[in-house]
Amino acid sequence: MTSLRDEVEDPLGLDHVRAPRFSSPDEVGAALAANRYLADAAIASVVFLADRLIKPVLIEGPAGTGKTQLGKTVAEALGARLIRLQCYEGIDESKALYEWNYRKQLLRIQAGQQGESDVDWHELEGDIFSDEFLLTRPLLEAIRATDPVVLLIDEVDRVEVETEALLLEVLSDYQVSIPELGTVTATQLPLVFLTSNNTRELSEALKRRCLYLHLGYPDVERERAIVLSRVPGVSTALATRIAEVVRSLRQLDLRKAPSVSETLDWARTLVVLGRSELGDQDVKDTLHVLLKFQSDIDKASKELLGNRV
Repeated sequence: MTSLRDEVEDPLGLDHVRAPRFSSPDEVGAALAANRYLADAAIASVVFLADRLIKPVLIEGPAGTGKTQLGKTVAEALGARLIRLQCYEGIDESKALYEWNYRKQLLRIQAGQQGESDVDWHELEGDIFSDEFLLTRPLLEAIRATDPVVLLIDEVDRVEVETEALLLEVLSDYQVSIPELGTVTATQLPLVFLTSNNTRELSEALKRRCLYLHLGYPDVERERAIVLSRVPGVSTALATRIAEVVRSLRQLDLRKAPSVSETLDWARTLVVLGRSELGDQDVKDTLHVLLKFQSDIDKASKELLGNRV
């Protein structure tokens, strides 16, 4: 079994660690559609180029537009293992890359001292800073993986600017530096997706390393198709009306416009309620599924329905 030290001493060259997985953008689109993700030409093209150019994809756009789901679906389509790093404010190296199992190291030191008057500290240090005492986190796990992997770095805009530096070495050279051991270089290259809700501007250094994809709200026809593909039992007429109403809501000055995921929740709600068509009263009674602020619900009821209900 290959140890971490073996990986450090004899890393594989990057030219030998990943063969292309898609032959064309059309194949990407078909593979995603087979897993119920309806990709347009831009999405299929960026995923194809990311695979061929071995570059990460930075996906930006409003929350709930399918950014995270794209990474998940690519993993499903490839039969690859999904490794997800959920970013949040305050995340650091110990949660993103690795940390040492300090409790286990302390027990090892105590065991080494028992009954010995002359402890070989150099040997003991080499022991406790070894693979056995290393706790891998998502980034290092993706680098060390020997099986096909999709690495999803979710909501990268939530981390501090300084924390972005942790990602640069991984995204540039697919390697991780561990001071006590050296540099761990990938034995196979993961396909990497980063998502951002645009809560802050990302650094130029990070953007430069990625292909860029913006996922906005879909048009009526595409949202209708998404509803039909992902909501069992929904009628064509209902899916069409749902997409039209959601489109109208997004044109209002709301605190939070409904996302695609909320559209799907609304469609599932209406199916559970036994609706095959959508009347004004149905809209009014279920707006709370789409909108999450009472002021938005009141505004939508007034603007869309007026005195009709």
